[in-house]
Parts: sequence; C-alpha cells; structure tokens
Amino acid sequence: MKRVSGLLSWTLSRVLWLSGLFERGADRQPRIMEEKALEVYDLIRTIRDPEKPNTLEELEVVTENCVEVQEINEEDYLVIIRFTPTVPHCSLATLIGLCLRVKLQRCLPFKHKLEIYISEGTHSTEEDINKQINDKERVAAAMENPNLREIVEQCVLEPD
Repeated sequence: MKRVSGLLSWTLSRVLWLSGLFERGADRQPRIMEEKALEVYDLIRTIRDPEKPNTLEELEVVTENCVEVQEINEEDYLVIIRFTPTVPHCSLATLIGLCLRVKLQRCLPFKHKLEIYISEGTHSTEEDINKQINDKERVAAAMENPNLREIVEQCVLEPD
C-alpha cells in the first residue's frame, strides 16, 4: 500500500509540475523573484521627476530591467535598483534616489534591504551619489529638511 501511495503521489506531482500548476522550490524561485521585481517596478515607475511633469518611467530613468530582487532568507529580500539619470551631470540625481528610497520604504509589502545605485557610467559623480543615497543617516537628515521633504512628497504622491 505504501508503494502504491508513493507512486500515486509522485505521479500526481509530476502531472501538476508538467502542467505548470506546481513548481518545485528551485524552479519556483526565479519566478517569485521576477514577480517581486515587477511589484517593485510598479511602485517606482509612477514617481514624478522633481523638475518635469513626467514620471521616471516616461523619462526612462527607471525600467523593468533596473530592478533586481534576491532572496536573503525565507522572509527577507534584497532589492537592488539601478537608475539612469537623464543627463550625466543631472543635479537632481540624489533627489531621485531619495524619492526611490522613500517610496519603497513606505510601500513595499515584504521585508527588504534596499540598495539604490546610479547605473554605472551614467553620471559624473555616481560614486558620491551612491554613497549618499545608501547612507541611512544622510537619508534621515535629508528628510528632516522641510523643503526637501515637501519635494519628495510631491514626487512620490500617487497619481489619481
């Protein structure tokens, strides 16, 4: 009886797996990471540029490919964003990074560690800006500035 039950269980899992209704852990993992990356992208694509009426998606500052999600453990994820400023000397790149961070800290429904970078070779001071937008103390200090906080709030405000 055990043998029949084991064979039946194996057969059922193979049928479900082949039909796509059931995936094994290792096979499921890339799909879950892709779904989480799309979830992140859906949150950041609507952020408004600080100077223009356009969104970061419309300006191609962020794209689906700029988001990567990695599993740290069963409940925690590492979210990596690589955004591309519109020009190599963009004076608002730090502010854009701050907007990305604030929006994701507020809205991501899963536990995460967040790393935000300027895409390599796309800004003249990318290294300095990367340090700023990934330093918790600098981010906290920036958000204490009422003028800066108001700009960030306007940028991350969800469209109607």
